Amino acid sequence: MIVADGLSVRGVYADVSLTAETGALVAVAGPTGSGRTSVLLTLAGRMKPTSGTLAVGGHTRPGAIRRVAALALVDGVTDFDRALTVREHLHERRRKPYQEVLKRTGLTVDAHTRVADLDREQQVRLGLALALLDHPQVIVADNVDAGLPVERQAAVWGLLRNLDTTVVASCVHPVGPADVIVELAA
Repeated sequence: MIVADGLSVRGVYADVSLTAETGALVAVAGPTGSGRTSVLLTLAGRMKPTSGTLAVGGHTRPGAIRRVAALALVDGVTDFDRALTVREHLHERRRKPYQEVLKRTGLTVDAHTRVADLDREQQVRLGLALALLDHPQVIVADNVDAGLPVERQAAVWGLLRNLDTTVVASCVHPVGPADVIVELAA
């Protein structure tokens, strides 16, 4: 599903290699400033590497990769409009029933709840629900452990593990059941 060899973006991150089978959970771990978000964006076809090779779902061109990889929650890229409700965000993306993706992600808030009133874990779950609407082969989620206590981090990792699709998630310290861990240096 994902094969990266020697991926680098000059001045951001260097020499990232990984192989992840279909349905795998990949954790990209490292401290702030290590390039986690940039690695995720590269793996999702949104950032072009300066060196190395990448294939996602058999695709090697960024445009083709973008068609099979969905961004769930990437700070600064997929930020929510805090004035909108959960329902408005879901309808903005797709005008078809969304209850199934809410169920899959365990987001149990009222659909009329404003995004500004969601805690971080609920925001992660909403981002995953939005990504699932596109029926992607790969979902990318950034900073899944940000601001969450350890037990809630474990709940999010459990959710990512059970989405039945390939997931690449970034974090500071992987605490979950990742199949592949990519550790980045500061």
